[in-house]
Amino acid sequence: MTGLLRRETFPFARPFSLIGGEWAPEEMIRVDELHEDGVLVIKAEIPGIDPDEDVELTVTDRMLHIEARRHEEQTREAKGYTRKEIRTGSFRRTLPLPAGVDGSDVKATYKDGMLEIRIPEPEPPAATRIPVTKS
Repeated sequence: MTGLLRRETFPFARPFSLIGGEWAPEEMIRVDELHEDGVLVIKAEIPGIDPDEDVELTVTDRMLHIEARRHEEQTREAKGYTRKEIRTGSFRRTLPLPAGVDGSDVKATYKDGMLEIRIPEPEPPAATRIPVTKS
């Protein structure tokens, strides 16, 4: 299935804000999944973070866990006043993985707000021929 693209939505994430039913994209990590030559590629939108300090990836029980934290401070001074705004938040996403994935083979890179996770897909087990005997 090379090049197959699938937009995923975590079923337990709250996609709408409590007021007015509007999208609240800052509350979920959006991902695209595709298959490239035996590799599952997951692309996650996480702009404005430091990947060395603010992202944690773990693989447990056939699940990929993505956690990111953001801390932004903005100070603005104009006409005798100073305004300082602080915005913090954490974001999580859990995705199922194919059976047989080895967490030590997972590779991740971050560039221009996109986290790309590459997971080699395991070969399916070979069929076992079972002889049939006459009774």
